[in-house]
Amino acid sequence: MHFNTDKQTLEDLNMAGKPGRDSIYTIFSNTHTRGGAGILEQMFLHPLAEETLINKRSQTIQFFSRQHTTFPFNTAWLDSAELYLEMTDERTRLSRDKDNLGGKIKQLLAEDHHYRIIHNGVGAILRILHSLYAFLQQLAAEAGTSPWVATMDELSDLLAGTELQVFMKENPDEKLNYADTAKYDDLLRFRNRNHLLRILYHIYHLDVFIAVGRIAEKNGFVFPEALNRDLHTVYLEGVYHPLVKNAVPNTLSITPNSNIIFLTGANMAGKSTFMKSLGIAMFLAHMGFPVPAKKMCFSVRDGIYTTINLSDNLASGSSHFFAEVLRVKKVAQELSNAKNLFIIFDELFRGTNVKDAYEATIAITEAFAQKKNCMFIVSTHIVEAGDILKERCSNIHFAYLPTSMKEGKPVYTYTLAEGVTEDRHGMIIINNEGILDIINNRFKKTAAS
Repeated sequence: MHFNTDKQTLEDLNMAGKPGRDSIYTIFSNTHTRGGAGILEQMFLHPLAEETLINKRSQTIQFFSRQHTTFPFNTAWLDSAELYLEMTDERTRLSRDKDNLGGKIKQLLAEDHHYRIIHNGVGAILRILHSLYAFLQQLAAEAGTSPWVATMDELSDLLAGTELQVFMKENPDEKLNYADTAKYDDLLRFRNRNHLLRILYHIYHLDVFIAVGRIAEKNGFVFPEALNRDLHTVYLEGVYHPLVKNAVPNTLSITPNSNIIFLTGANMAGKSTFMKSLGIAMFLAHMGFPVPAKKMCFSVRDGIYTTINLSDNLASGSSHFFAEVLRVKKVAQELSNAKNLFIIFDELFRGTNVKDAYEATIAITEAFAQKKNCMFIVSTHIVEAGDILKERCSNIHFAYLPTSMKEGKPVYTYTLAEGVTEDRHGMIIINNEGILDIINNRFKKTAAS
């Protein structure tokens, strides 16, 4: 089953980020191998949408985390093996009739580039297979209850294959001569290439599982439990934004009877950061990854869509308001397909006048309320809309991020509270920064001159 999201969501949540900038991906980017890094990227691009698959991946990562497993392969071996197995041209096949004086001299002088790649590749695969066998033997007693046991069985069967068994009898510490290299080249590259690629596939996944497990332990992340999609519920305890220093954790529960969170709060109270933390947790949870929280369980969604940092489309001449309208339309089209979605809108219709924003916020939120199989986080400065929505919709959870005043300056708790707030401190912030004084003084100087 396909998990739905889009570029806007990935950018809002900073999942991949930009070069030189921290992102959610960089938190987990600690693999040893290039193959592992490639698989990690694919996991970020393609979250899972099936309860069984999510929990299986999560439990696998947890297993290696509990075992404090160390990645058992030299990355240079894997690089050599990859380079070797990419040589599929029959013309590079070694022949024993080259095992003559001329061939040996050529080999000795290291002039035969293809031979060096083949010789190094065969030796690397021999070391990889011996290390894999030892690793499987080491885990055999512990992996019985782990979902990875099925992978262990597959790898054991591949190693036990008649042809590879012959190869495994070689000593990995002894250098292979030309005749043995030619013999095993045919065995490996041309008769068992697909089996070897399958082994590398599992090794690179192992690299990811070990790396992510270590990150979970290092950062104190928790592994969520995926629940049946028909429950339409999420429980998050102590969730926080992993890239915000000293981030304040919050707790939230979503059910079909309160599937819309109507969020209010003054500027700088933390609404956007809070919504991003929810989106990040839900995204990582659908990858089967650990999340920055104390506890989490969630009904699997068909996708996540966010609208937090929506920009104008200057190329098409569209205004910010029209960009918002198109974004709402996009989400509405996804909702019409009977999908179970997790939706975040940060300040609906901020790009238009207060009257239109008021009416549109009520109309759209009320329409969202009819979709009890979906979950919505909607923030707004139009707090007056809350009174109407309380009367019309019983499944809206009203929450806010409070602000208190201390010595004339706003103080933010970043801790979620129940209800709707009318905190408005925009002018206080403007006055505290002395903006009007700067303008007035400049005006007086200009008039005096």
